[in-house]
Amino acid sequence: MVKEREKHVLLELKEVRKYYENVHALKEMSLSVEQGEWVSIMGPSGSGKTTLLNIIGGMDKPTEGRVILDGVDLSSLTQKQLTEVRRDKIGLIFQQFHLIPHLTAVENIMVAQYYHSLPDKPEAMAALARVGLADRAHHLPSQLSGGEQQRVCIARALINYPKLILADEPTGNLDEANEQIVVELIQELHHEGHTIIMVTHDQDVGKLADRQVHLEHGAIRSVLTNSYS
Repeated sequence: MVKEREKHVLLELKEVRKYYENVHALKEMSLSVEQGEWVSIMGPSGSGKTTLLNIIGGMDKPTEGRVILDGVDLSSLTQKQLTEVRRDKIGLIFQQFHLIPHLTAVENIMVAQYYHSLPDKPEAMAALARVGLADRAHHLPSQLSGGEQQRVCIARALINYPKLILADEPTGNLDEANEQIVVELIQELHHEGHTIIMVTHDQDVGKLADRQVHLEHGAIRSVLTNSYS
């Protein structure tokens, strides 16, 4: 059953800039994302996509401007407080997976639970079943294909019921068949009402989102709204 979207702003960037010495990685960027919206961040290499995602996720702080997530101004928080926000409000899906190699699939998910509250193996197993990996729960990452590892990442990102899912090139390292599986999972999450911000180079994947935000030289070049979203 598709959830009714609550029409309110979950994330707001206000005149965000990011400088690295003489490099302007982001130039006065303002953007609002509604709860339940799927936004694709697109643009060539060096356009600021990863910098933007890192700032939204509290992994980096803006040089100027404000980032407000679920009513909390991230730009005013300490590193410890930012870690707590990531733990409680954000689910991260990485291109490189970042699974702990000596832990099984289910144990990797239980680690995420541990940092949030308490490990719950039945809940972790249910999360793996959700992404079609119940039968691979006790396999190490090295025993999983790239697509399977990415699905473990998705299960891990969802386990603590985040307000916002951030995905950095989630299909970038996958073959066509596994890319399709992961894209369908992301579409399903969107239809359920999850808020998703996804960096992608893939034009076809980007067009599935409600909006495509195209960056160029650290600034928003254009914002396209899909008519069918």
